[in-house]
Amino acid sequence: MCESCWAAIRRFTPPLCDGCGDPLPPVAGLAAAASPDTPHVCRRCRRRRRPVASARAIGPYDDRLRDIIHAFKYGKRRTLGGRLARLLREPGRDVLNGADAVVPVPLHWARRHERGFNQADLLAAGLGLPVCHALRRTRRTRSQVELPAGERHVNVAGAFALAWRYRSPWRWPMGPSRIPRLDGLTVVLVDDVSTTGATLDACARVLKAAGAREVRALTAARVVSRPR
Repeated sequence: MCESCWAAIRRFTPPLCDGCGDPLPPVAGLAAAASPDTPHVCRRCRRRRRPVASARAIGPYDDRLRDIIHAFKYGKRRTLGGRLARLLREPGRDVLNGADAVVPVPLHWARRHERGFNQADLLAAGLGLPVCHALRRTRRTRSQVELPAGERHVNVAGAFALAWRYRSPWRWPMGPSRIPRLDGLTVVLVDDVSTTGATLDACARVLKAAGAREVRALTAARVVSRPR
C-alpha cells in the first residue's frame, strides 16, 4: 500500500457514542460538545445494555480502509497489521488507558490453518499492552459480513469459550485441569472489523463470566449502523 492509500483513510472524529463508537447524529453531537463530561450514547446503545463497555475503531469500513484490511486478511499482507495497530492507538487511547491486557478474537483452527495467521493477533501485538490469548472458538461460524444483521448474534452464540491453556501476564501458565480466571482485570478485545458488535459481545460475555471487571473493544474498522 502506498502512502496516498494510507492518507486517504477516512477516520472517525468526535463526537462519538461513548458505547459502540459510532458517530453521533448532529443534535446529539451538539449536546456532547456542550457538555463533554456527560455520557452520550447512540439510540441503539440506549436501547440495549451491552457487555462491551466502550469500543473504538480507526474509521468506517469502506473505501481505502476496507481495501487495506482486505489486503491484510485475504492478501496475506501481514506487515500491514503493525501499521494498522499504530493507527488504532490514537482513537483507542482512552480504551487502552488503564487496561491490563488485550485479548485477540480467536479464529477457528481450520480457518487459521487456511489463512496461516489470525489478523487479530497481529493487531493486538502492536497496541503496547500484554497480549492474553484467553479465548478459543468452539465451532466454525459463517463470516458475519455474509449475514443480515438479525442473524449475526445467532451465528456466534456459544461459539467462544475460555482457552484451556494460555499464558497470562500475571499468573503461571494454566493447565487443562484448572479453569483460567481474569478476576478484577480490565481487558480489551481486538479484532479487524466490527459489524453489529455481535462477535465482540459474545466474547465479552465469556470474559466477564471468567471474572473480568470490564471488557472494552478495539477494531481496525467499524460498519456504521444507521440511526434508528
